[in-house]
Amino acid sequence: MQADAVPIIRKVKDIEYRLLPGTARQTTDIVIERDGCVTVRPPARMTPEQVDETVLSRRHWIYRNLAEWRDLNATRVLREWVNGESFLYLGSAYRLLLVMEQDAPLKLKDGRFCLLRSVVEQGGKTAAQDAFRDFYVARGLARLALRVEHFAPRVGVQPGPLQVKDLGYRWASSLPGGGLHFHWKCLMAPPKITDYIVVHELCHMHHRDHTDLFWNEVDKVMPDYRERKAWLRQRGAGMDL
Repeated sequence: MQADAVPIIRKVKDIEYRLLPGTARQTTDIVIERDGCVTVRPPARMTPEQVDETVLSRRHWIYRNLAEWRDLNATRVLREWVNGESFLYLGSAYRLLLVMEQDAPLKLKDGRFCLLRSVVEQGGKTAAQDAFRDFYVARGLARLALRVEHFAPRVGVQPGPLQVKDLGYRWASSLPGGGLHFHWKCLMAPPKITDYIVVHELCHMHHRDHTDLFWNEVDKVMPDYRERKAWLRQRGAGMDL
């Protein structure tokens, strides 16, 4: 989930993948991202042709995990923006209620997400999505800052500025200078899962790649991280607008 330079797109046989900048690590890291793309981060010493060979040698693992990704994303949310639709916040589902008047485009009150009807009628799907994104960003800045403050001493790091924004297919990213970016969709997840994302990024301040050393750091702070990681992988597709 760490920040990257612009990747190179390569294709070997029927596998297209994003080639990320090489590092000092000794092994090649292959990941199926949230958007279904294959990303590969090799050791810096490897040539692109050698990376192709490594990807081919892992093709059965890639095929199996891409098939799992397609199955998990078959239930992706399709919105109609009508009364009664369910939206997630901190792991709980709240029904949508379109209202005629209120002092903000979107409010969470009385156990419902209250959205101005005019937002949908005048701006359509895009305006409605923007109202929810703004809500998650505003709530997320304070909440995530508190969780980063809680876990940073346990990880033994001093992170920089925090932002909540749209990160595309990433849940979060750890910048080389210590800054942390979190996707607004993190606010849809239960607090237990959000904590995993926070710890994950803080540990990247020690180790930029997903090596055994990195996962050992995560395990020290969060021994049940595997359970939380699996939850995010299985249910992440349902956290969308």
